[in-house]
Amino acid sequence: MSGPRISYVDPAAVNDTQMLAEFERCAKVGTPRPESQAIRAHVPAVFWSFANSWRDVFHTGVADHAVKELCRTYVSRSVMCEYCGNQRSIKAAGQGLVEDDYRDLLEFEKSVRYDERQKAALAYAEAITWDLPTDDAFWARLKGQFSEAEIVEIGYFIALTMGQQRWLRTLNIEHHQILAGTDGSMAPGFETEEALRNAKASQDYWAKSAPRPPERAA
Repeated sequence: MSGPRISYVDPAAVNDTQMLAEFERCAKVGTPRPESQAIRAHVPAVFWSFANSWRDVFHTGVADHAVKELCRTYVSRSVMCEYCGNQRSIKAAGQGLVEDDYRDLLEFEKSVRYDERQKAALAYAEAITWDLPTDDAFWARLKGQFSEAEIVEIGYFIALTMGQQRWLRTLNIEHHQILAGTDGSMAPGFETEEALRNAKASQDYWAKSAPRPPERAA
């Protein structure tokens, strides 16, 4: 692969101790990983806007983090953001998400892996991502599972991650290029640069099958 379309800011050239600490957190914990933040670091206000929003809306907040993680990865699979789709939330794993929980995301309505609460959130992600119409039944389903505060946060988070992922997929960035040698939040089989290359060369690699727009929003 050629280099990123926008150069990375080298953390070694950063003098801001708080920004350096955030880079180190990204390398250790991920979501986001350091490469995407090394792009945002060209504009410190952009760097911190994303870091703070991600902390407040994804890692914490009023809605269940594991539900938001499923929505995040649903977006990855839908918009074909490989950089984002090859990450996993360590916090969500601690809450019980396992790798098999990521496999049926684009066919979530048919899957037995998800409960009604998770399916309602994924239907929300589907409607936002694919610009699907929503009706009274859709909103009754959503409000039957979540409070209005949770619906606001989940919707905002889906919109935030969708916009970021649509942007990142154009930048030609890849893992293990900034603060290499760490595997925080990498999906199984993507923990090293060599493993990532092998996984992406596999015939079973998820991004080799383009998603099809769904026909529903309920």
